This record gives sequence, C-alpha cells and structure tokens, in this order.
Amino acid sequence: MGRLALLNKILEGKIVAIIRTKHPDVYLHLAEALQKAGLTAVEVSLTSVNALSAIEALAKQFGNHMQIGVGSVLDTESANRAVEAGAQYIVTPITKPEIIYAAHRYSLPIFSGAFSPGEILQAHELGADVVKVFPADVLGIGYLKALKAPMPQLQLMPTGGVTLQNVGDWFKAGACAVGIAGSLFNEELLLAKDYKKITEKAIAFKNALD
Repeated sequence: MGRLALLNKILEGKIVAIIRTKHPDVYLHLAEALQKAGLTAVEVSLTSVNALSAIEALAKQFGNHMQIGVGSVLDTESANRAVEAGAQYIVTPITKPEIIYAAHRYSLPIFSGAFSPGEILQAHELGADVVKVFPADVLGIGYLKALKAPMPQLQLMPTGGVTLQNVGDWFKAGACAVGIAGSLFNEELLLAKDYKKITEKAIAFKNALD
C-alpha cells in the first residue's frame, strides 16, 4: 500500500492509539482489544519496553488489517530500524527534515511534531503529511482553531489532552485526527489486564465522533 493510501486509512479512522508501556506482554492483547472496537491505527512509542520487537510482532499479526506505526522517533537511525521491523508510518514529537525525507523515501506517512505557528508551517512546507500538534493540552482546543483560521490547508493531529469529553471538540476545531494514549489505557488497566474495559473505552471514543 502506498503512502497516500496508508495516510487515508489512518485519517479515516480518526484516532491514533498510542502505546507507551513498560509491560512487554501487553502489545498483542492491546491491539486485539482496539481492533474489536474498530480502531485500526496503533502507534508504538520507542520509549516503550521492547518497542521494536513489539512493532515486528504487531505488523506480522495485524499489519494487513491495522496500521502499525512507530512514535517518539528522534533520528533517522531509529526511523530506519522501526521500518525494518515493520512500521507503516512514522510519528515524531519534533520536526527534523531528515526524518520527513526518510519516511518519504520509504513511501510512508510522516506525522511531524511541532507547537508554534512557525514550527507547524515549517513542518508542513518540509513535506509532513500531518503535523502533530504537541503538547496540545498546553494551549488547548482554541489554539488549534486559531491555527486553522489563517492556515486552513494544514493537516493537524493534536496529541496530549484528548479525552472522551473533548474529543469531538478537537475535530470541530479542525483536527484531521487525534493521538490518544492515557485516556484509552492507563497503567491501572494494563496491570489488571482489563482488555475488555479498554475495548469499551475505545468504542466510547468512536461513538463520541459519530
């Protein structure tokens, strides 16, 4: 599948579920729980335990039906290793031209992180498919709406501070997708291995967008 087709799949799903965990045995169970809810985009943060092995396992088991990505990418070496493991898109909290170019060399979507208006426009002009507005909770939904007013061409994915109560408002403000981590699964749920509850929370997020 090409870069634009992958990107469209992710944006159609609207939610990127971010896995950031120290528990190496939860990845496949989490992906299954999310799939049951109809979420298809999963991002494995490189700050997680055994992240590359997890990406490889997820790509093998779910790669034909879900979009398995890598997050917290800070350099091209990390991007290359993640792609070799099977990552289908790249997410970074910063904007580095070389990471954007690396993603496009692999024909993969790149979600490039930025915060100020100048950084966000620069990421877009460098070729980022989507600009990850991070940390979005610092200035909130009004900030996203303000960004879109003079720059409606921007594809923005707020990450940080997206909750069940406000997820719809982020889209009304102009988000093309949202990145969600702790609001979907926290340490308490992971320790309890309550994957049914995680599926229920994911369904609630989807219903909030209908």
